[in-house]
Amino acid sequence: MPRQTWDELPDAVRTAVLEHTGPLTGVVPVSDSFSSQFTATLETASGRVFVKGVRQEGELAWTHGREAAINPYVVPLSPKTLWRVTTDGWDLLGFEHVTGRSADYSPGSPDIPLVVDILTELGGIACPEGVEVERAEERWAKHAADPADATLFKGDALLHTDWFYTNVFVTGPDRARLIDWAWPTRGAAWIDPACWVVWMVFCGHTPQQAEQWAAKVPSWSAAPARSLDRFALAHTGYWQAMADEYPNDWTFGLRDAAARWAAHRSAVAGTSAGTPAGTPAGTSAGTA
Repeated sequence: MPRQTWDELPDAVRTAVLEHTGPLTGVVPVSDSFSSQFTATLETASGRVFVKGVRQEGELAWTHGREAAINPYVVPLSPKTLWRVTTDGWDLLGFEHVTGRSADYSPGSPDIPLVVDILTELGGIACPEGVEVERAEERWAKHAADPADATLFKGDALLHTDWFYTNVFVTGPDRARLIDWAWPTRGAAWIDPACWVVWMVFCGHTPQQAEQWAAKVPSWSAAPARSLDRFALAHTGYWQAMADEYPNDWTFGLRDAAARWAAHRSAVAGTSAGTPAGTPAGTSAGTA
């Protein structure tokens, strides 16, 4: 998505932002976000503010409204929204600035337990009433092998669903924050760790290793095995659709990672009935 610099934003937009921040002492462009047309850290006399923005006529403009609506329910797990500017064709959100780095999902990374902590905390947050978000059973229905499978994805948990490692921001040796709520969804709490499994496979884990980490998240361990099996197939369909629409190395890799996970789920579907639901065969929820 083409990026705009601070100086390229309309005068009315910059003036509206400055009403919130005061005079700027510096502007540091940020390049991690894929869905925003303006991202930067603004340096002010009172501190730093992270700002992301989209054109109001853009196809993803609605994501900013949902992110702003969800934010009060996910602080302090996520940085706080400080202000919102909508003027002259732009929609900008200003966030509490946090210092850190994107998480590392590679095997052996010390960041992985921090993600487990986030998933565990998030699994206890109910989706707020009165805030418009997608429903899991609708979002993944068109990708399911049988549309009826989508009923297995229903739930009342607030889901993030986009576990790209740049959305987990490590701020210290024992703390990480969750950012970029562009795709909030209402559904079964185990869907977030299931989405994370695909990213873990993408980053070098085997499906079994990824599931061993997911099994440390209570919502995953309580999930019916059949629901996980059906979601793995639907999520593979989702990433196939993404690869078809946006063909690049990232989408191809995630499509292949999702397919590997679905194949793993299929291979272990006939394991002992004594294996706890949500726990891969031959492991326990306490090992990884």
